[in-house]
Amino acid sequence: MVWKKTDDTQSEPAPIPQRPLTAATSEPLRRTDRPPATVGPSIFIKGDLSGEEDLVIEGRVEGKVDLKQHNVTIGKNGRVRADVFGRTVIVEGEVDGNLFAQEQAILRQSGAVRGNITAPRVMLEDGSRFRGSIDMESKETPKPAAAVPATASPSPTSPPSPPSPPSPSSPTSPGSPASPAIGPAAAGPPPPAANTEVGAAVAASRSS
Repeated sequence: MVWKKTDDTQSEPAPIPQRPLTAATSEPLRRTDRPPATVGPSIFIKGDLSGEEDLVIEGRVEGKVDLKQHNVTIGKNGRVRADVFGRTVIVEGEVDGNLFAQEQAILRQSGAVRGNITAPRVMLEDGSRFRGSIDMESKETPKPAAAVPATASPSPTSPPSPPSPPSPSSPTSPGSPASPAIGPAAAGPPPPAANTEVGAAVAASRSS
């Protein structure tokens, strides 16, 4: 019989290729779009309401709603007695307060607002109820600088000059004739009047 020699050495397993290590990317993972938070019809909140996500209000809120970087929607069942701050504010229910929108404020047909609206764009649908004022002036627009009125610089005041002495009247030199006076006295004697009596005597002597 022929014996077959067995190989006692076990074969080593083939090495598993390792994947090259890649550097972690610095970009944060994108969050999936999630539905906005909701205040249900049976919820009543009294105080300041703030957050970092979109919000839909179907209940009652009294105080202040501050979500300047997110959208705020007051649903048809929502009753809000507060100032509302948001990027886009949509009103389908009732709001007693002021609306401050960074981009746009929308008042739906079923909505009612009693207060002022401040937003670059405002849309009021037919049938909506609104009582207040609307300010659509962009807050980022720089206002022209007011002109500074020119003011004259005060000049150094010179000291007042002393008053000049009055000039003495020139005395008249002795022997110089005085200037004739001007007036009725200087006009000369009046012409002699005719002596009627002398004339009559001379005529009588000649006739005799």
